[in-house]
Amino acid sequence: MSAKAISEQTGKEFLYKFICTSAAVQNRFRYANVTAETDFDRLVQEHPWLLTERLVVKPDQLIKRRGKLGLVGVNLDLNGVREWLKSRLMRETVVGKAKGILKNFLIEPFVPHKQEEEFYVCIYATREGDYVLFHHEGGVDVGDVDAKAKKLLIGVDEKISEDSVKKELLTHVPNDKKAVLATFIVGLFNLYEDLFFTYLEINPLVVTKDGVYVLDMAAKIDATADYICKAKWGDVEFPPPFGREAYPEEAYIADLDAKSGASLKLTLLNPRGRIWTMVAGGGASVVYSDTICDLGGVNELANYGEYSGAPSEQQTYDYAKTILSLMTREKHPDGKVLIIGGSIANFTNVAATFKGIVRAIRDYQVPLKEHEVTIFVRRGGPNYQEGLRVMGEVGKTTGIPIHVFGTETHMTAIVGMALGHRPIPNQPPVAAHTANFLLNSSGSTLTPASSRTASFSENRGRLEGSPAKKSKSGVPNAKATTLFSKHTKSIVWGMQTRAVQGMLDFDYVCSRDEPSVAAMVYPFTGDHKQKFYWGHKEILIPVYKNMSDAMTKHQDVDVLISFASLRSAFDSTMETMQYPQIRTIAIIAEGIPEAHTRKIIKAADEKGVTIIGPATVGGIKPGCFKIGNTGGMLDNILASKLYRPGSVAYVSRSGGMSNELNNIISRTTDGVFEGVAIGGDRYPGSVFTDHVLRYQDTPGVKMIVVLGEIGGTEEYKICQAIKQGRITKPVVCWCIGTCATMFSSEVQFGHAGACANQASETAVEKNKALKEAGAFVPKSFDELGEIIRSVYDDLVANGVIQPAEEVPPPTVPMDYSWARELGLIRKPASFMTSICDERGQELIYAGMPITEVFKSEIGLGGTLGLLWFQRRLPRYACQFIEMCLMVTADHGPAVSGAHNTIVCARAGKDLISSLTSGLLTIGDRFGGALDAAAKQFSKAFDSGMLPMEFVNKMKKDGKLIMGIGHRVKSINNPDMRVQILKDFVKQHFPSTQLLDYALDVEKITTSKKPNLILNVDGFIGVAFVDLLRTCGGFTRDEADEFVEIGALNGIFVLGRSMGFIGHYLDQKRLRQGLYRHPWDDISYVLPEHMSM
Repeated sequence: MSAKAISEQTGKEFLYKFICTSAAVQNRFRYANVTAETDFDRLVQEHPWLLTERLVVKPDQLIKRRGKLGLVGVNLDLNGVREWLKSRLMRETVVGKAKGILKNFLIEPFVPHKQEEEFYVCIYATREGDYVLFHHEGGVDVGDVDAKAKKLLIGVDEKISEDSVKKELLTHVPNDKKAVLATFIVGLFNLYEDLFFTYLEINPLVVTKDGVYVLDMAAKIDATADYICKAKWGDVEFPPPFGREAYPEEAYIADLDAKSGASLKLTLLNPRGRIWTMVAGGGASVVYSDTICDLGGVNELANYGEYSGAPSEQQTYDYAKTILSLMTREKHPDGKVLIIGGSIANFTNVAATFKGIVRAIRDYQVPLKEHEVTIFVRRGGPNYQEGLRVMGEVGKTTGIPIHVFGTETHMTAIVGMALGHRPIPNQPPVAAHTANFLLNSSGSTLTPASSRTASFSENRGRLEGSPAKKSKSGVPNAKATTLFSKHTKSIVWGMQTRAVQGMLDFDYVCSRDEPSVAAMVYPFTGDHKQKFYWGHKEILIPVYKNMSDAMTKHQDVDVLISFASLRSAFDSTMETMQYPQIRTIAIIAEGIPEAHTRKIIKAADEKGVTIIGPATVGGIKPGCFKIGNTGGMLDNILASKLYRPGSVAYVSRSGGMSNELNNIISRTTDGVFEGVAIGGDRYPGSVFTDHVLRYQDTPGVKMIVVLGEIGGTEEYKICQAIKQGRITKPVVCWCIGTCATMFSSEVQFGHAGACANQASETAVEKNKALKEAGAFVPKSFDELGEIIRSVYDDLVANGVIQPAEEVPPPTVPMDYSWARELGLIRKPASFMTSICDERGQELIYAGMPITEVFKSEIGLGGTLGLLWFQRRLPRYACQFIEMCLMVTADHGPAVSGAHNTIVCARAGKDLISSLTSGLLTIGDRFGGALDAAAKQFSKAFDSGMLPMEFVNKMKKDGKLIMGIGHRVKSINNPDMRVQILKDFVKQHFPSTQLLDYALDVEKITTSKKPNLILNVDGFIGVAFVDLLRTCGGFTRDEADEFVEIGALNGIFVLGRSMGFIGHYLDQKRLRQGLYRHPWDDISYVLPEHMSM
């Protein structure tokens, strides 16, 4: 949602902080907020003026006409305010149809003034610009300002002036107040623009000899402009409409939504209701709510919400568990139903999102059964068959009744089943995967006659409609009737390889001669070529860093498809329109500020460019061209027969619902001729009539389908065109959002533009007007398919449409990655791993989630146990590992590894190179004795050899005993590292047989020479063998295997790496220069004949 209402306090704070005007704005920041928790003693300390001035008190909860409702206390002292609040604060009151609790009040200074000093001013946004309304009589009795007020339109990108304000708005204002009002209104308008307001009303605005007073204020801001206005806005709280509580679960989902690239929405309507929904898609969510209300479920509908935009499994899980938690808090005598619905997805992997929902159902299976919840599922889109299979499977394993349906079932049919209005059919067997690329689900073998395939040939295509004509200077360019043909070439902005491959596959099944994507633009890399498939063979598509290069080298391109982010979409679109060759731009991004969108629309109108979007999936012209992900994957393209033109053209706001229309039209007619989703924003780049009139002028289109929506008045232009005879082809039309008039409080639906600001913008009124104008309007969305079929059958009966035999399209091989995801193929993996899995939402170490790793406080030793030994070790073992790392961390700069590291660091090498240089010295002679010592002592001990026999044998064989001996330490000067470890091991290890054996060997060797002690390498080696053999976590074979494969040397490598890094950083910090070994430390021994 873009335009969001803010509290009066927030609005005034913005005004007082940022308005720039020479008018003296009085009472700046003089307001106090009161709730049930307010401490009035503290409030008086913070606002001393409360004790000295007369006051006004009123609720600040988005309530209109508070004065008329007796909700404003005027000219009171503080005691009077407190008394006035006693009968209102935390009391239930009714405002219109809404019933709510008065919780939040605003206290301000009372402003004595005369009636003639009250004025009314309002600024609101429209498609063509911003209107400033002014009336010289403000206050409670202002009446119908739309009819009475003076209006001044400030067009997009135009500036307001004091002269125009005085001339157009202030004609009835006394001369002594004109200057003050003019400068204030100009300042107010500039504030409105700078802070991205969409609505700002002040009534009354009081002007006295002392200055300007803003008494009552209502405002909305464009929440999508947060990334622009954050510094000025701060953290804005958006209060819920009066009559609807703000629930923490709503805030939780809003937070998830803000952190996600997907869309997640939740509004609680009646937490005690029995009908709950979890619907995919902004348009589909409205349709499901409509159907529930149409079937009498309005009072039992618990929530409105939607998830879309390919949320991850974890995001879907979080969303689903929130809803399941809410619906299992209070039992209902009739049990409850959960409707998991959606249209046919364009690009969301249905199986992936369903995994999250299935996880949530499993987690809540006990309360779901206790609350007698029945679940109804209907979905389509990529991999939907697998998603439905998994959903059905969880119903069988948990015992929860789950009824599952796919695209063969009308989208909203499950609502009737859930509410008991239609029987639950026996589900037909569903295919196990989305592999069949030659689906023919309609059962019809007919296709449009060749007379209507003009778009297949360029010559015939030119007859369908006129391209844009060049205009005379100063006159806006005319927009094209035909946006796409079989020869349309496009540039894709953004590295959207999946969408591009989908377009190329569509081109291929449509038998196009060449790909529709000529190039891509991606500013974040250099120029290069990207590999794609054209049927069976691989092709290269150029990618350019700069738009100008792409346009220059591809002069035949006339369509740009922009996948730019909401932050960069405006600049990239404005740049695109500098190139006259571009006639159509599709803007996919959702969340572009409305002020930016309106500037795009203005520029496009001047240049004759058709804009599709923002917030759209795009559009499709079967047999010719598709935008990005429109139409979904190839199986849906073929199932809906989108590879060849039909007779029906449609226009929709919703991208997901456009794919549903593809499905409905393919099942009830000979198919789609063209379809466009104009986008869900308040100001789409092109409107319904832009496309409906194109369809009217296109011979191949025989009937038109329009899926309108609550909000805006564009559908009335269709009514007007039908009445005037401009549209003569049959129009089937339905506006979704009919449920809005049944709710007691305002609900903002999934699309930013889906909100009625007046009665004429409601879906009910628009459907009524369309029917009266002569459009074919069903009673509900449930009947839309039947109406389309009826109109189509009449056209066939009258000979307007002549169906022809179906011609099968060429087959397209499936991508390897998708085929593997569907489980159709298998391939030996290049790598195998058993210690870590990063693919899910949470990193997993040897089966232990990373959150559990921290929660259990297993430390570094425990983490090493998971990653090296694939199991959780006892606490003492984890501590021993950490002690080993500590004692092996460093042994001074003189040892070979540290020396090498230092020499490298002083040679200017980087950290990795210097560390590697030191590590390469580790071996049998330096630090690598852990493994060797463990192996030697274990072999001797296991063979039953006595310590003396072991020493004698090693001497006889001429081998050193690894782990015995030290250059500095001796029996008289013991190594404290060994002593510390020995004390710990003796205290905590269950058994130390091998260590005791090694200590007996030490007694023998030190009797011969005092420095032949068990050194730290040897001690760690033998102690680790004792640990592996006796901690209870390993079999004997497993313990021996870890020694054999070098795990113990890893302890020294890991520990000593800390010291080497320390030496590297030390040398860099000391800024030591290149090392050169001194001559006097080198003995030069040359051959005798050379020394002469």
